[in-house]
Formats: sequence, C-alpha cells, structure tokens
Amino acid sequence: MKELFSLRTVRKKILMLSKLAGIALVFSYILFTGLPVGRDASLLIWLGFVLLLVLGIDLLMGRFITKPIGKLNASAKRMAGLDFSAPCDLVSTDEFGELSASLNLMAENLQRALAQLEDANAQLEKDVEKERRLLAERRELVDSLSHEMKTPLGIIRAYAEGLQDETDEAKKQKYAQVIISEAERMNGLIVTLLDLSALESGAANLDLTRFDFVELTETVAGRLLIDAPNADFTLQYTLPEQKVFVRADRRRMEQVLGCLIVNAQKNVLPGGVLRLELTADNGALYFSIFNQGRPIPENDLPKIWTKFYRNSNAKYSGSGLGLSIVAQVLSMHDLAYGAENQTGGVRFWFSVPITE
Repeated sequence: MKELFSLRTVRKKILMLSKLAGIALVFSYILFTGLPVGRDASLLIWLGFVLLLVLGIDLLMGRFITKPIGKLNASAKRMAGLDFSAPCDLVSTDEFGELSASLNLMAENLQRALAQLEDANAQLEKDVEKERRLLAERRELVDSLSHEMKTPLGIIRAYAEGLQDETDEAKKQKYAQVIISEAERMNGLIVTLLDLSALESGAANLDLTRFDFVELTETVAGRLLIDAPNADFTLQYTLPEQKVFVRADRRRMEQVLGCLIVNAQKNVLPGGVLRLELTADNGALYFSIFNQGRPIPENDLPKIWTKFYRNSNAKYSGSGLGLSIVAQVLSMHDLAYGAENQTGGVRFWFSVPITE
C-alpha cells in the first residue's frame, strides 16, 4: 500500500498531480456552484479557483520535471565538452535522481579513463623519445669511434708496414712499442666511451654509500700528484683536518676526482702552481682545483663538458671524454659544478652535501 502511493517515480508524480487536479476541479465546481450567490458569480469564483489551481500545478510540474531536466541538461552539456569539474547536484528519489547519479558516475569513469589515456600517451612519448635518443646515441657512438680510431689505426698500419721491411732490431722494437701503445690507447678510448654511453643512457646506476670524502681526495691526489714522477709544478692544497662524510657513489666520485686532477696536471704551465682546495661550509663540501696556465676561451667554456671537445690552448692530446664523464656523473648525483677562468689560470669546482 505504501509503495502504491509513493512518489518515487516521475510517472507517479504526474499521475498523482493529474488525479488531484481532477478531484479538485470536481469538488470545487460542486462547492462553488452551491454558494448562495448568482450563477454567474459562482462561475467566476470557480474560474478564479481553476486559474490558481493551474498555476499551482504548473509550479509543481516545474519543480518535479522542468527544473530537474534543466539541471541534467546543463550537466550533460558540460560533460559533452569534457568539463568534469562540477558534478550534477540534483538529489531526488525518482528517475531524475538515478539519471543524475548515472551521469556523475559516467563523468568519474570518463575522467579516470582520460587521465589513464593521458598517462599512457605521456609514457608512450617518453618511450619514443628514449628510443630516439638511444638510436641517436648509437649513431653518435659509431661516428665518434670511427673518427677517433682513424689516427691510431693509421699509426698502427704505418708502423706495422715499417716493421715488415725493417731489419734493424732496435727500430723493430721501437715500432712494436708504438703499435702496442696505440692499441692500448684505442682500448682505453673504447672502454671510456662505452662507460660514458652507459651513464648517459641510464644503463649504469649509482651505488650510493656513506664515506669520508677527505680521505678519498687525499688518496686520489696523493696517487696522481704527490707520487707523480717528474712533476714540474708547485702543488698547493687545503684540506679539512677532520673527517667529512658524504653520500655518493664512491667509485664514480673517485673517477671524477681523477679526471679533474689529471686535467689540471696536464694543463698546468711548467713550474706553475696547481692548487687543490676542499672546504666545508653551510652543510656542503666544496672541491676546487686550479691550474696556472692559459685560459679557456669564454665562448668554449660551455663546450668543455661535451664529448671529444679539446681546448685549442691545451698542450696535450687526450680523448676528450674525461670532462664529459665528470659532467654526467655529477649530474646523476644532482650536484652543482662548473669551470671558470681566473687570473693566471683555470679553476674547476663542484659541491656535494655533507651527511652526518
């Protein structure tokens, strides 16, 4: 019985209103025609009541049907324009309420699907870009190797041909030594270039550990500077007296220190100053190495970190990969680094946060 008279559907609401309107018309006609007034007056009163009844029914129909349809239509238009910022706020127990809930559920599902699609597209773009970068790096690797191998291969071929026709044992030994030296140079170049390629492509990961950076600097500098034979420069250095710990890849940081120290050592003027400094300040450890010598052209300073760059003022020939490895390793650690010309020479530096 309760379900029969409930207004949970639009159809029941319309039927209920129409029945109530019919009943009201019949009873009002009987009531007003029985009034102790003239027939015309009672008819006018009844017509006034009918007008009020129509307006009331119109207001109820607007509340139950027109207004909900307007809200649903506005929400559907927003969703059609892919605007899911505001859900449909229609609350009702009839079909309109169910339709409002269905629209909101559809909007949530569409919004979730669009977000997943955008994530998938972004990931696809990253994968395509990564593949494009890997292909470019492979081509660059092949081109670089081909270019860099021309000189040692030419030297090896020339000395090998000379070795075939040479009868002097001393010269044969000299030619053989040159061939071995160039082969070792080629091997070192290939190993270094493959290492750099692995770092750039993400194939090589960092092994972060906590270690004393002062001790590492002393070890590397001692091996490359203090124990170096025929060192024709004046070494100046400043290091903290206490241990200072950092969290980084020890092997890679040793590689960075070695590259920067060798670079400074090979570019210092004969009898010039090579100054190494390691200072702690504001929670960071600052490494700096200065070599007295010719400055790097200002326009070339940003280029020194690229592969196979060689300073035209440098008095030695290297692979041109050392500083590229330094830049890649420090970038993977998210560390600040740089190079600058100073009075009488060039200074390279980087900083690393101190770990308690």
